[in-house]
Amino acid sequence: MADSNITKTALARALRELMEEQPFEKIQIAQICERCGMNRQSFYYHFKDKYDLVNWIFDTEFITFAVAWTKDLPADDRWGLIERACEHFYENRGFYRKALAVRGQNSLSDHLREHLSPLIKTRIAKIVGEDVADEFTTNFFADAVLSAIERWLLDKHCMPPEEFVAKIKRIIQSGAVEICREMIEGE
Repeated sequence: MADSNITKTALARALRELMEEQPFEKIQIAQICERCGMNRQSFYYHFKDKYDLVNWIFDTEFITFAVAWTKDLPADDRWGLIERACEHFYENRGFYRKALAVRGQNSLSDHLREHLSPLIKTRIAKIVGEDVADEFTTNFFADAVLSAIERWLLDKHCMPPEEFVAKIKRIIQSGAVEICREMIEGE
């Protein structure tokens, strides 16, 4: 592992530990650095702020897992990828609950939406047909799924990921088909 990744990983581990002990808003860069024996200059060399570090944690984990997940999934199995992503979120829900509760600046919520929206849009277009799924419809369902993921993770009685994805899948497939049918009939 390159020195840069070793440093980033140490900072990420320190932030995760601190998030188990106190609210994210109260964590200071100095605490993160102190926890892993680094100075603030090292932190700011790699990250703009603690929000950037949270997003890096997500990117690193998600990309690492997504690459591994897609190796044994058929290329068009987007639901399989979404289910595995939800399994990862569920297994790490303590971290994601705290990170998703933070709003503003470069929040994980916005970052997650940026990364997952294209996957969800592709799946919606495939369900209802590329020629029927306009931008509004795909954005509507992508926003709905991402909001549902956040609400699901933030719920203290978070249902198992398989159950959550099955519900989302059923709602999207039947809802998207019905909306597009109505759009076609209304023309």
